[in-house]
Amino acid sequence: MNRRRIAAIGLVVALVAAVLALWTPDADQSTLRARYLATANDLRMVEGVLLHVRDTGPRTAPALILLHGFGSSLHTWEPWARALDSTYRVIRFDLPGGGLSAPDPTGDYTDTRSMQLLATLMDSLGIQRATFIGNSMGGRIAWTFAARYPERVDKLVLISPDGFASPGFEYGKAAVVPASLSLMRYVLPKAMLRMSLEPAYADTRTMTDSLADRYYDLMLAPGAREAMLQRMRQTILTDPVPILRQIQASTLLLWGKQDAMIPFSNAADYLEALPHATLVPLPNVGHLPFEETPDAALVPLRRFLLGTN
Repeated sequence: MNRRRIAAIGLVVALVAAVLALWTPDADQSTLRARYLATANDLRMVEGVLLHVRDTGPRTAPALILLHGFGSSLHTWEPWARALDSTYRVIRFDLPGGGLSAPDPTGDYTDTRSMQLLATLMDSLGIQRATFIGNSMGGRIAWTFAARYPERVDKLVLISPDGFASPGFEYGKAAVVPASLSLMRYVLPKAMLRMSLEPAYADTRTMTDSLADRYYDLMLAPGAREAMLQRMRQTILTDPVPILRQIQASTLLLWGKQDAMIPFSNAADYLEALPHATLVPLPNVGHLPFEETPDAALVPLRRFLLGTN
């Protein structure tokens, strides 16, 4: 055996050893539920998907439905939910394959499927109309739902919503998922995930150990990583302007001026397209104001909900 072949074998052995050392299997579902599930009643079957749903506040109060962003979970809304559910019925849920919700057995992670599940969930909860609050990807689902089902939307709150084309996300084309990102199904070091999350905050001190642990733990839920990759691959953006112009619901745009994920400059596109929109810039705040500065960001939200903007 020559030296070159020995070196090649040594390299393969080293790579295998590195992968085995970094191998990140799915977490145990019962352990995750013990840690992050408030009550067993929060697991609800909707169109064949086991969804994690939290529904708090008076059942006869005006309903708020909160939609989280990509890679997140309903837990992201807890500071706002605790502040609002004395006055409103607050519903938040994990999208399929996110948080504690099971992957969708249909394998369909398109926005159309998300809206179908959302409408069915509302029916199962006895909610005809609600105010929708959506962040990032959840914002895109919220404004698309408002255009498609105007009779079911009272008001609309969009927090750094997704939807306009950006590098890597062209209209009419599926996003290209880099091979390096696909590897997260097998290898996902916690330090790497934390590094990818920190740009979401203007003040990186917001990313506490407990917050990082929650994101990491739920990313390891059975099937969650594959579901995330499929959602990315199945997202095909269309020009949002004709859709946004259909929306008649009063709309509040909340946008962190230091948002490094979806830049504040995008707010101008939404203001131009939405017929009844008001923008409230949030200084020194990033992509997740309800986590980073929940109390300050609640002020304009409450004014809007009360109709005093």
